[in-house]
Amino acid sequence: MRTLHVITHPEATHHVARTVGGWHDSALTPDGLRDARHIARALRRAIPEDTDVELFTSDLLRTRQTTTPIAEVLGVQPELNSRLREKSYGEAEGRPKAWLAERFAVPPAEGERLWHDEGVKGAEMKGDWARRVYAAMAEITQRPCAQQVVVTHGGTLTFVVAAWIGMPVESVGRVSFPVPAGSITTLTEDDYFHNRQVTSLGDTRHLLRRN
Repeated sequence: MRTLHVITHPEATHHVARTVGGWHDSALTPDGLRDARHIARALRRAIPEDTDVELFTSDLLRTRQTTTPIAEVLGVQPELNSRLREKSYGEAEGRPKAWLAERFAVPPAEGERLWHDEGVKGAEMKGDWARRVYAAMAEITQRPCAQQVVVTHGGTLTFVVAAWIGMPVESVGRVSFPVPAGSITTLTEDDYFHNRQVTSLGDTRHLLRRN
C-alpha cells in the first residue's frame, strides 16, 4: 500500500505573536521545536525501517525546522519545494492579524471564490495557490516510492488532500480541511483497486508524548 504522511508544522513565532504568516519566514518556537521531534518519532514508528522513504518540504524556515528531526530519524535528505508554501498574503505578511482583518474582503457565499480579490495588495488568489499545490502533488504522486512524507502548512494541507483524492482544482473554491498545527494526516492508496483514502486527518496524538 502506498502511504503519504502529510505534516503541518507545529507552533511558530507568528502563531504566538498573532501576526500573519503566509510567506513571512517565521521560526518554530521552543514548543514547536519539541513537537517537531515528537512528529519525527511518530513517523519512525509508522514507517517500517526497511522501507524507502521520500521527504518533501516547503522551503520556509518553519517547515524546514520541522523537517530536520524527521530527516534525521528516517535517514533521508529532504527535497525543498516552494510550491508547498502557505498562501502568500502580500503586504499583510508579518503584520498583526487585526491589520489584515480590517482590510480583508471576505469571498462571497455564492459566485466566484477561486479568483476573488481579497483586497490585500500582493496577496495570492486562492486559484493560484491551489494550482501550485496541485502541480507539486502531481510530481510527488507520479514517483513510485511507497512511503512519502510531505511537510507543509495548515492552509496548504487542504489542497494536498484535495489533489490526492482527485478533486478537480476548479471545485476547491469552498473546500477546507482544517487541522491543528503539528498534526499528521495519513493518505493511502491500495494496491488492488488503487482507491485513494484519507485514512486519518489532523492526528495530534503524538503530541501527548512530550518527554
